[in-house]
Amino acid sequence: MTSPLPRYSRVLGTGSYLPPQRVTNADLAQRLAADGIETSDEWIIERTGIRARHFADTGVTSSELALPASLAAIEAAGLVPADIDLIIVATSTPDMVFPSTACLLQAKLGIAGCAAFDVQAVCSGFVYALTVADSMIKTGAARKALVVGAEVFSTILDFKDRTTCVLFGDGAGAVVLGASETPGILAAELHADGSHVGLLCVPGQVAGGVVTGHPFLKMDGQGVFKLAVGVLEKVARSVLEKAGRSEADIDWLIPHQANIRIMQGTAKKLKMSLDKLIVTVDEHGNTSAASIPLALDVAVRSGKVKSGDTVMLEGVGGGFTWGAVLLDV
Repeated sequence: MTSPLPRYSRVLGTGSYLPPQRVTNADLAQRLAADGIETSDEWIIERTGIRARHFADTGVTSSELALPASLAAIEAAGLVPADIDLIIVATSTPDMVFPSTACLLQAKLGIAGCAAFDVQAVCSGFVYALTVADSMIKTGAARKALVVGAEVFSTILDFKDRTTCVLFGDGAGAVVLGASETPGILAAELHADGSHVGLLCVPGQVAGGVVTGHPFLKMDGQGVFKLAVGVLEKVARSVLEKAGRSEADIDWLIPHQANIRIMQGTAKKLKMSLDKLIVTVDEHGNTSAASIPLALDVAVRSGKVKSGDTVMLEGVGGGFTWGAVLLDV
């Protein structure tokens, strides 16, 4: 007799990893000054809330950052790599055109046979990946899923554009999601609107052995800000309604760590105290798909997020994509 399909999935463990090189605003200002570009610690903090970020060394890939984050999450879950039967990596900076970064991570973990694939939704990528893993667990396609956000955004930054290069950093975050008889992930919702592609993109590709188009990140900062706050509030309220919860039930808000103003604006629209907002953007910068799992792991390991807490995860990114996940820890 086959066992019944699991009804729910829960986060069993979290992990994260930052490359050793910490780059302060002053360090970045000095680098830009060598090219005659003016910026300052005060200018960056005032507009973004960012004080520092981490950059990977030349040649370090997303899968290399993902490995220690994944091992930490697997250990925190009380498992070993062989227990994992699904790997999803959210990234906009894959190691190669193909195979997927997930397959490369699978090999680094020393396991084989389980499904492994990437999700590309830029800064919303982890929310997308977590939602897909939750669905696969609920259908019985997997029981122990490794969900990772990993980025080496420093490789696609134009260091002659101070409006974008000061925003981003490198890193990886991971969770292990497991089948459960009790609710963990309560509700999720994903959206996209490709008509806003020009707000945030890297409009280049590899063709004929060379990079064609523009190989660096381009962003309309004001356009992103205006769209982000509105869609994040709307999707959060929709997910709460699906779960039969209210804003008052949220113990912690962990948004994509893009800009402190967007994050605080979203919290205020949800009538949440800023004390319930998990903030790591000041030390990590915007690590795109890695930012939510990085912040979640920091919050868990610092003792802020505890078992029994209700957490709202939400992200918005190029595409334009956005989404939210409500979960009980």
